[in-house]
Amino acid sequence: MSFGVTDKKSNCNGGQDARRADETSAIPVRTGRPRSETGRPRSKTGRPCSIMLGLVCFLVLTGALAQKAPEPYHDGRKQALEYPGPGREQKAPEGLAEVRIAYFGPNDPAHPDGGDAWLAASLAIEELNQEGGFGGLPFRLLPVWSENPWGSGVGQLTRLVYDDNVWAIIGGIDGPSTHLAEQVVAKARLPLLNPFTTDKSVGYAFVPWMFSLAPGDHLVAPALCDRLLSTCPGTTYVLFSATDHDSQLAQREYQKYLSGRGRTPLYHLQFQPGSRVFTEQFARIRGQQFGKLLVVAGAKDSAILIKALRQAGFDQPIFGSSSLGRSSFNQSGSLADEVVFPQFCADSAPLREFTAKFRLRHGRTPDYAAALTYDAVKLLAAAVHKAGLNRVLIRDALRDLSGWQGICGRVKWDAVGQNQSPVSIATSRDGSIVPLTAE
Repeated sequence: MSFGVTDKKSNCNGGQDARRADETSAIPVRTGRPRSETGRPRSKTGRPCSIMLGLVCFLVLTGALAQKAPEPYHDGRKQALEYPGPGREQKAPEGLAEVRIAYFGPNDPAHPDGGDAWLAASLAIEELNQEGGFGGLPFRLLPVWSENPWGSGVGQLTRLVYDDNVWAIIGGIDGPSTHLAEQVVAKARLPLLNPFTTDKSVGYAFVPWMFSLAPGDHLVAPALCDRLLSTCPGTTYVLFSATDHDSQLAQREYQKYLSGRGRTPLYHLQFQPGSRVFTEQFARIRGQQFGKLLVVAGAKDSAILIKALRQAGFDQPIFGSSSLGRSSFNQSGSLADEVVFPQFCADSAPLREFTAKFRLRHGRTPDYAAALTYDAVKLLAAAVHKAGLNRVLIRDALRDLSGWQGICGRVKWDAVGQNQSPVSIATSRDGSIVPLTAE
């Protein structure tokens, strides 16, 4: 038996949690009890009331614990964010030659995390300009990025916002970079559209200029975890998670949802991003019985881990976070097949048309991040057409466009600007993403 691998005929035979029952030697029990002068049994403490007092305390304590937790005095996520300040009265400047939009992300098509998103944004801009732009003015993306966004990256973005007359920002490419851009727009007062980050804490800053097109991890968790629970029912799971910002936030949402249904992992094993050796983690689960694996990490880290798991002989069904739907993960070949992950773009004619055009032009299939970035650009353009060239009015128009139909589905904002579109489940087969029907 190698590494606790399940029966090849059925990967669900990993079984329940390992049970250990050590036999203990018999302990002599005293049968007699001391008696009072009246002949009645007497407690060892000599205090007949102590038992009753303890029972009363126990009942009071358990009753208090059973009470429903009080509702919070204020839940910021349930109150629509508004901007009541000045700016709506400002007129559009004269003499403009173009409508500038800041893009906070890599503009290198070969970038593993942001290359396809940039190509999709550029395609959207090209189509908008073919349709006449805005009142004859062409739209233009002004990209800024640094692999150290906390250093020069955010400085470049700040200069772009204040010196180059951009009307909005599209970006970043993960939770940390989006939080940085959010700090800029909170002071400069212009809209920020985050295309594909699932970090729900982006909305916890309660900045009324912030909009996120991807559903947050708290909305992803029910869809993914319900599928995990329905697969190989009755078996436990092992959770692997990377220690980066986005992975930690995602795994917390998944564990919160699963623990609320009485399901906790047999083991929760963490690893540093960029790890290639998992000897210590694999040793912990060697010989243990479990029915499935949950992997929460970035696309590249997930591919490396899953390859190592399969090569070590672990053949349980694998579930993962949304990063498993990225192109950089699916390029890992057959080892990516049959993993299960959340999907944000439902199949539709507009999505197929975009995919075909992107593939014809660039020779590869775009992922959900590219499709959501394409939607972000088109949605922002719709807001500019509705509001004109005024940052505050563009923000208002974005809020009012809740219900707008994109290639990934209908965008519906919650109170803090997070899209609440449904999350589906998919798998990867032969390098292609295949939707899974509900079980």
